[in-house]
Amino acid sequence: MKESVTEEAALPPAQGEGEHLSLALANSAIALPGGHMVDLLRTPALANHWLTERGLAPVDAGMRDMCATQLRALREQIRSLFAAHDAGLPALPAAVTAVNDAMTRVPTAPLLRWDDKTGPYRATPHPTTEIVDHALATLAADAADLLTGPDADRLTACGSAPCNRYLLRHGRRHWCSTRCGDRARAARAYARRTRTTTE
Repeated sequence: MKESVTEEAALPPAQGEGEHLSLALANSAIALPGGHMVDLLRTPALANHWLTERGLAPVDAGMRDMCATQLRALREQIRSLFAAHDAGLPALPAAVTAVNDAMTRVPTAPLLRWDDKTGPYRATPHPTTEIVDHALATLAADAADLLTGPDADRLTACGSAPCNRYLLRHGRRHWCSTRCGDRARAARAYARRTRTTTE
């Protein structure tokens, strides 16, 4: 697939991305008509921007190629889990392992600390060297929560080809955006007209 050079072609957030960061991560590589692709994580700067917009990294995190690569790799594993869930198929063991590894690499729960003057308090360790590990752990934990929580039954793939995004279904809606819904309706209307003229 050709990669689009502009991010303007990106679609608005799909239903559920606001509640589930893992859904936003899965949808950060967007297939568009004409074989074009928008990858919101394709460079370290874009990956840093994506994480910053979601409160997972500071603006000056200094993302490196390896960090962006790790983020894209987790995205593919989460997409694999979402696809298996949507199709009712067993998950690839490597995808489950990748999510579990990301979740357990760093503590995501606030740990107990003790200050000699003020006493006990809780804080999440967040040294700058572990920013990406914390982001990956947060995203992986969200994916696990989504797949095992009450929203799991609403998780579905967009029903408009060539779109590759996922959403949380609301009612009968199976499209991630108005644009995809319009495209699907237009394709159905075209198919009906074609069928009518050939009969």
